[in-house]
Amino acid sequence: MKGFFRLLTTSQVQQILQSFPELTHKQVALSDALGRTVACDILSPEDLPPFSRSTMDGYAVRAKDIFGASETEPALLKVIGEVQMGQDPGAGPLDVGEAVRIWTGGMLPKGADAVVMVEYTKEIDPSLIEIYKAAAPNDNVILKGEDCQKGQVCIKKGARLRPQDLGLLAGLGVTKVQVIKRPKVAIISTGDEIVSENESISIGKVRDINSTTLSALVCQGGGIPVRLGIVKDSFDAIYQRCKEALELGADVILVSGGSSVGARDYTLKVFRNLSGSPPLVHGVAIRPGKPTIISRLGDKALFGLPGHAASCMVVYLLFVQYLLNIMLGLAPDTGMEFKDVICGQMFPSVTGREDYVRVRLQREDNVDLPVAYPIYGKSGLISTLVAAQGLLKIPRDREGYHEGEEAEVMLLP
Repeated sequence: MKGFFRLLTTSQVQQILQSFPELTHKQVALSDALGRTVACDILSPEDLPPFSRSTMDGYAVRAKDIFGASETEPALLKVIGEVQMGQDPGAGPLDVGEAVRIWTGGMLPKGADAVVMVEYTKEIDPSLIEIYKAAAPNDNVILKGEDCQKGQVCIKKGARLRPQDLGLLAGLGVTKVQVIKRPKVAIISTGDEIVSENESISIGKVRDINSTTLSALVCQGGGIPVRLGIVKDSFDAIYQRCKEALELGADVILVSGGSSVGARDYTLKVFRNLSGSPPLVHGVAIRPGKPTIISRLGDKALFGLPGHAASCMVVYLLFVQYLLNIMLGLAPDTGMEFKDVICGQMFPSVTGREDYVRVRLQREDNVDLPVAYPIYGKSGLISTLVAAQGLLKIPRDREGYHEGEEAEVMLLP
């Protein structure tokens, strides 16, 4: 039996992944841009709003005309017109002592610099009002270009478009966006004992968990999953399925199972034959997830993931998502949220490897941080991940944490 290559640390593996480039760009309609990564800075083609407008129903005024106005000494102004929403208020500026009736969203007339809410006014007759509250310039007004000025960078390169970002672009009349292509990720499960989730189980068989889990993670992480089904523990079968993935244009291939060093673990041999070179990574100093393979074919990445459900997911979160973020032009990290916690009991480990312990978190009296408790279980159990809220990270230079010590948890998606 062959041993592992020199085990690499998490940071060493992530450093290797940084050599992969981001993917090419494409143009998509605004309606299809949610969650996509912006390929270049988007400049505002116009001012937003394109004119100064009222945020209240009331009267457009010159602020200096109502300086000091109060309930006991109201200001008296002449009403010279009305501005409806969507109307041009007219060419002439307000003169001293004049006001214009205005509605929410109406365009501020020339010469006006504030709006007084209707609640602070009293109509004496259709052409005369009393105002009982002073206003400062720009009160109850959104100024032209206050949201976004023409030529300004309104969305930066590398931003992942959110609903509010799409709203801003819609307001600016931007209907198409240059984005980075989504990585196409082929997913292959291996194992003579694996059957699909819609099959009945016979003796010695188990249903495929990893394909569904990985597919959901890829979707959540901004990629396009391509499920290529289950293959037997055979070099030829795995090789042909990987070739099929490459022909389909996969940017990343994930093979779950067969990444260890057993007699029937063929993934390493398949990757060697595909790439014509040794793997970038074969073995990582983490638990769970030690038997991990990463190879490269041009700008395409080939991952051999552990077959056990927990190990497979941990490796995906630490390394596959890290690579997808690089391909998407995002910051080179996992994109995961980390949280400081207090250990609710002892978390033993050994030096030389990085441990990721499944934990549940709870709030306790007189403790400012969440308290983490381990969820014990073998790496092949998916139920432990269902029960867990995060993975408590034990660095490779520690023998664990004592009860009451502060630690860091990577929150699960």
